Amino acid sequence: MIAAPVSVDLVLPCLDEARALAWLLPRVPAGVRPVVVDNGSTDGSAQVAADLGALVVPEARKGFGAACHAGLQAATADVVAFMDADGSLDPIELERVLAPVRDGRSDLVLGRRRPVSSAAWPWHLRYANRVLTRRLERRTGVRLHDLGPMRAARRADLLGLDIVDRRSGYPLEMVVRAADRSWRIDEVDVTYAARTGRSKVTGTPLGLVRAVRDMSAVLAS
Repeated sequence: MIAAPVSVDLVLPCLDEARALAWLLPRVPAGVRPVVVDNGSTDGSAQVAADLGALVVPEARKGFGAACHAGLQAATADVVAFMDADGSLDPIELERVLAPVRDGRSDLVLGRRRPVSSAAWPWHLRYANRVLTRRLERRTGVRLHDLGPMRAARRADLLGLDIVDRRSGYPLEMVVRAADRSWRIDEVDVTYAARTGRSKVTGTPLGLVRAVRDMSAVLAS
């Protein structure tokens, strides 16, 4: 008997990413449904996404985690992937992240970012990421090189993690809770380019401070 294909939804948290979405959505692989979660955009992002065939989910509550979780709750596929909607990651490379989950070799796979230039990933953000991965290893025993935003796992398992953060700590809490449940967590290389526009999380001093505070709270739990 031939096994049925594993369905995939791709959650794209979005705040004013119309230009990036116009490039990104046509590159989403066949068989993967894009779920764009509009977190209060004013640049027509939701209309661009709808015109390009994405499922658009509005999320009034501000916060990266709020948008991610709204997408997870709206998803119906067997496997749910997450990816930034800012053009820094290429959905064509999504299969690298999906394959180990589809095949049952991994429970959670993260894309380890390989920047194409120093501008794509400034040194201070690389340093912050390195500090967080080391703290994660001390907290959970899981050794990763990157807390990459491109990732995938099975939808039912993700919902069972009961993630509570709704801001910048959401991606880290996902990994911490998965590690606490002895998930098989792996990473694969993905290309990382300069994003379109300024980051809403780390693009301002206040955003960076909030992100560090949110993630520190997750690691202290």
